[in-house]
Amino acid sequence: MRGGWLRAAVLGSNDAIVSTSSLMMGVASAAATPHAVLVAGVAGLTAGAMSMAVGEFVSVSSQHDAEAADIAKEKAELELSPQAELKELTGIYRERGLDAELALEVAKQLTEHDKLAAHLRDELGIEPSKRARPIQAAWISAVSFAVFALVPILALLVSPRDLAIYVIPAASLVALAGLGAFGASLGGAPVARAAVRVTVGGGLAMALTSAIGHLLGQAVG
Repeated sequence: MRGGWLRAAVLGSNDAIVSTSSLMMGVASAAATPHAVLVAGVAGLTAGAMSMAVGEFVSVSSQHDAEAADIAKEKAELELSPQAELKELTGIYRERGLDAELALEVAKQLTEHDKLAAHLRDELGIEPSKRARPIQAAWISAVSFAVFALVPILALLVSPRDLAIYVIPAASLVALAGLGAFGASLGGAPVARAAVRVTVGGGLAMALTSAIGHLLGQAVG
């Protein structure tokens, strides 16, 4: 369960900073007023949070539906052919290194305890406590996006008008580096590599959007 909400939170946080800061940089590079850049940032926060919520809900709902279908199918098979299912479970344990006698005994005991749970866990890889939760994923994604989208918005509000175009990406890149390092530390991955990867990716997104905004500003200005 922890992995599901943590994944949603990390995705929402990173996307919030990259997309909102890139949007604001694109508008700012088109020689827009600070007010217009602020409006763009708030609009990006709102649209992004809703988009993340809907996207996560749809995606995780599909996963939840697939799990429900697998569970229903397994229940029917256990009712119709319990001996065949016991043999299948025994075979799984034998493939994991148990001898035939021990594998059969383990399968029998787990079946007596909770046959459905045993098959879901060892045959299908479904843990009841880790099942997909669409609503949880949706609201966590929305909240994390909204919170971290405030990074470039606050950077705009606290920076001098002529420095905003520098403060927004600087604050956003620092936040991205911190999130990358935090996510890596939670997963036991190299912290520096993750921080650099996220920061470089976010920097490229901001640079490209700024370039496009600058060119469009000159074309229509």
